[in-house]
Amino acid sequence: MAELVPFAVPTGSDKTLLVWELSSGPTAEALQLSLFTVFSQFGLLYSVRVFPNAAVAGPGFYAIIKFYSARDAHRAQKACNQKQLFQKSPVKIRLGTQHKAVQHNTLALNSSRCQELANYYFGFNGWSKRIIKVSCFSWKPCGQREEECLSDFSFEEFTVPELE
Repeated sequence: MAELVPFAVPTGSDKTLLVWELSSGPTAEALQLSLFTVFSQFGLLYSVRVFPNAAVAGPGFYAIIKFYSARDAHRAQKACNQKQLFQKSPVKIRLGTQHKAVQHNTLALNSSRCQELANYYFGFNGWSKRIIKVSCFSWKPCGQREEECLSDFSFEEFTVPELE
């Protein structure tokens, strides 16, 4: 079954992973990089955020990881839960819980995030902000075999302004 991945900030709990029991040895920045490296293997990530545990929980960190795709988040949770990903002790991973009473407003992605998302899912890394308008063309026979050729070709070029 196909999954629709909108060009919007991911808000669904089914796209969010909670990772805890992260060790207190490395810095939050080092953990963030390690988490990004591991979880980006499952799909495109929107964000990886690392936080220190509350004082009552003891030393260490937890993380919130957002995927664009619910399918990718589910695969990552299934494959990585209770595994020693990059530390000596296993981590615990759960999909976010859904709260029916909470309504999320859909926020549009900025242009660089849209380009990143399109590049990832369409497998293309050559998007342009140029729009070429083709006009004034006609078909005419050419050659011995009556092949059709494009003649009277002209184009106009526009640059898309930044949306940010």
